[in-house]
Amino acid sequence: MNSTQIQTSVNIGVDVGKANLDIALHPSGQFYSIPNSEAHICRFVKILKNYDIERIVVEATGRHEHALVQACNQAGLPIIVVNPVSVRRYAQAIGVLAKTDRIDAQVIAKYAATLKPEFRPIPDKTSQKIRDLLARRAQLMEMSTMEKNRLQIMPKPLHRSIKSLLRMLQSQIETVTRQIEQEVAKVDHWRAKLEIMTSVPGVGKVLAYTFLSELPELGSLNRKEIAALVGVAPINRDSGKLNGKRRIRGGRHRVRTVMFMAMLSSIQCNPVFKRFYERLKAQGKIPKVAVVACMRKMIVVLNTMIKNQEPWRENMA
Repeated sequence: MNSTQIQTSVNIGVDVGKANLDIALHPSGQFYSIPNSEAHICRFVKILKNYDIERIVVEATGRHEHALVQACNQAGLPIIVVNPVSVRRYAQAIGVLAKTDRIDAQVIAKYAATLKPEFRPIPDKTSQKIRDLLARRAQLMEMSTMEKNRLQIMPKPLHRSIKSLLRMLQSQIETVTRQIEQEVAKVDHWRAKLEIMTSVPGVGKVLAYTFLSELPELGSLNRKEIAALVGVAPINRDSGKLNGKRRIRGGRHRVRTVMFMAMLSSIQCNPVFKRFYERLKAQGKIPKVAVVACMRKMIVVLNTMIKNQEPWRENMA
């Protein structure tokens, strides 16, 4: 790739691998492959600045894309991380069934030019660090649960080993939790948001940290937009005379997962959500549907509280 100034606007698709980045430019058809390392990405980003870029699109690939995304974001380049399922469905829709790194990059570039995916804020380093710490905490919690289950079924001679590992896991969980608290304390406006969110009975620090790192739009959207962004807004499935069941789809999976677990607690300790949940069940809603409806109510209330900078009051919900 040379550094000649290019005037034609381009859309760039990047197929991300552990070892290499395969790069396709649309509509020129140019293709390049570079090692997925910080040094090579830095040189690549400098060259990209010579292009009139509409979008750079990469798929979420389990962290291998992070170095490229951060480098492009810091350089002010318009990079978007998209769901790989969306790109695969687009490829099938246009009849591309073959799959190689080069073809994948070209499909992503065409996807960027045709569907023009929306820009979303790229997490800054602090947000990304908190995301990573939360992910690690969840992993440790899962391992701890597995060991507790083993303690119930394994023979007594093995209990000492299991209990020793449980103590180590608990120590690691406490260490990671302290690291999360230290990172949040570094950001002034996050501390204010944290106080507002945790004023709601049933909203603990882990859920609040998840909102801070995974849902920066909280407080800036309307009620329908924030519910759809999280993925707790029911989607119609109607066709002709058929009125199908409305179901939730899409949204921020990690936010929704943490919210679901937190809502099981909120229903017990927050009288507002408890009454709402019981009313829905009395109307014939199955428990899971009622919980999701409570989640939608919670995110709408939190969105209003953050927007108005107000702590929790029961008459808000």
